[in-house]
Amino acid sequence: MARIPHVIGGEKIDAAERIQPVYNPATGEQQHELGIASAATVEQAIAAAQAALPMWRKTSLTKRADVFFNLRQLLKQRTPELAAIVTSEHGKVLSDAAGEIARGLENVEFASGLLHLLKGERDEQVSTGVDVHSVKQPVGVVAAITPFNFPVMVPLWMIASAIACGNTVVLKPSERDPSASVFIADLFREAGLPDGVLNVVHGDKVAVDTLLDSPTVKAISFVGSTPIARYIYERAAANGKRVQALGGAKNHMLVMPDADLNMTADAAVSAAYGSAGERCMAVSVVVAVGGVGDELVAKIAERMSKLTIGDGTDPASEMGPLITQEAKDRVESYVAGAAAEGGVVVVDGRETQFEGNGFFTGVSLIDHVKTDSKVYREEIFGPVLAVVRVDTYEEGLQLINDHQFGNGTAIFTRDGGAARQFEFEVEAGMVGINVPIPVPVGAFSFGGWKDSLFGDAHIYGPESVHFYTRSKVITTRWPNPDQSRVDLGFPSNS
Repeated sequence: MARIPHVIGGEKIDAAERIQPVYNPATGEQQHELGIASAATVEQAIAAAQAALPMWRKTSLTKRADVFFNLRQLLKQRTPELAAIVTSEHGKVLSDAAGEIARGLENVEFASGLLHLLKGERDEQVSTGVDVHSVKQPVGVVAAITPFNFPVMVPLWMIASAIACGNTVVLKPSERDPSASVFIADLFREAGLPDGVLNVVHGDKVAVDTLLDSPTVKAISFVGSTPIARYIYERAAANGKRVQALGGAKNHMLVMPDADLNMTADAAVSAAYGSAGERCMAVSVVVAVGGVGDELVAKIAERMSKLTIGDGTDPASEMGPLITQEAKDRVESYVAGAAAEGGVVVVDGRETQFEGNGFFTGVSLIDHVKTDSKVYREEIFGPVLAVVRVDTYEEGLQLINDHQFGNGTAIFTRDGGAARQFEFEVEAGMVGINVPIPVPVGAFSFGGWKDSLFGDAHIYGPESVHFYTRSKVITTRWPNPDQSRVDLGFPSNS
């Protein structure tokens, strides 16, 4: 059985003390072996990145930009091939995989403008004969630790910006769907990226801790669950590193009484069940305001019944399986316990029957959810939508603001005043107005508030340039052509 390699210094390396399987979630069958990196293998990747750093840092900005222009073309040309890899290991449908690649491409395109993005500032004559200018320089070797749910998009969100800014990278993708990262490394190399600038190591906590503790690694980017994000932030920050660690979410959709309920129901179904709910920006809670609950729940349930769930390679499929059997069991446990916590299970996804041994579950809808229940408080990360009913806008807003997570949120309304008030008052990093999944386009940056983000910098876009560079300010003073010395302005006894 084929083993997925590490990529270190431009070479494919099969180095591992431990082997674990990589499954096709649609069939439940093992399709690859994955070597789990030891600390020594991770250190080898770090050393390769460090060795490549001086050369890459000196590479002209125009040559760096050429790599990204080439990469953009390669990603566009190879999208069907890469999407098939994603579907085979993650399970999402091919159209969803292609959409993920397109969103990753946005940051490649953003990084292509690095000549503009890395411009410094200048003031002349700040004092007599004194000028000041600033430059942006890379921080050095950086690590990217990425999740299973977007094996193309999230790595490109991190590594494109990091490499464009002149850093070298060690990427540790999820062990569950690692092949996409190796494919991306191959495309970078084909685009002209020198060996050692991007390295890929597959591993678990041993690999992560090695990256967090290495004095050579200067910055850490992470996307994953909140407990791990907090751990990575605390350990890396204690070691003096820059950290951006994006955690979990519980995204609310506030539905006002004047909302277009057909549009809202369409949006809720798409946002809750797309990609099997394995998205940190998935809508997992609908907050129905002022009596719209009955009609809205009925419309959502009607649309759910028409969803086609199946193998992601089938063009008819609209939703694929979950990533593992463990994920399926965990998601279904929330549905099993919902009634005991006061919820009303309107649609029970556990009742949907599937052939074969894939990690499939049906879509679930739980109404009258209590805010002290696990279904409401915890991130389920699966196709389960909770409905909470409130009487007023103020009650709904307070409910959202009181939640521990603050990744994204949305309001559905025809009232511009209510939308503007919500935008101003809600405590979340990303807000949609009649947009259920408000992931910013590449010219902006992605990140939440509260327990959804640890660190000060959001991911990709303008904030990524700030995260992956250090500012240096230079003050200069030159003598006039007819002078032989520089007057530094020190006091004199003469």
